Amino acid sequence: MTEAPFSYDDDPDMPGWKRWQFRDPTRFNSFIEPLLVKVEGPIARVRMLPRHEHSNMRGDVHGGALLGFMDVALFAAARGFGVLQAGGAVTLDLSAQFIGGGAIGVPLEAHVELLRETRNMLFLRGLIVQDATPTIASFTGTLRKSTPPGANQ
Repeated sequence: MTEAPFSYDDDPDMPGWKRWQFRDPTRFNSFIEPLLVKVEGPIARVRMLPRHEHSNMRGDVHGGALLGFMDVALFAAARGFGVLQAGGAVTLDLSAQFIGGGAIGVPLEAHVELLRETRNMLFLRGLIVQDATPTIASFTGTLRKSTPPGANQ
C-alpha cells in the first residue's frame, strides 16, 4: 500500500489543530509549511507562520506567497471538511483581492468556507487575516475533484 502524499495528524503543540503537511520536502508546499488546520463549524482555519523568505521589499508578506498560501489553503480546508483526500483535486480558478499588508513572524490565517460541493467540484471562499490586523486579502476558488483511475475507460 502506498503512503498518502500528505500527513494530516493532531499537532502535539497546538491542541485542537491538525498539522497538514506534504511528506516530500522538495515540493512547493514545503515553502509555506507547516500548515495547521482547525474546523470550527462552517469555517476551516488554515494557519501558516510567514518567514523572512515570504517577505517583499517592504517587509510585508509577498503577494506571491499569499497566493500560494490561498491555493494550498483551499486543499487543506477541503481536507479538514472531509470532502477531499490528498491529491484528489486540481485548482480550476483562484481569484484574489489584496486589501492590506501581512506581517512577517505573525501567524497568518485563511478562514475558508465551503460554499458548495457537487459530484466533481468544490466552490470555496476565504479571508486572509492576522491578529489585530484588518483583513489582508479575500479570495474564491474552484477545485475540480480528480477522476479515479480507470473511471473514463
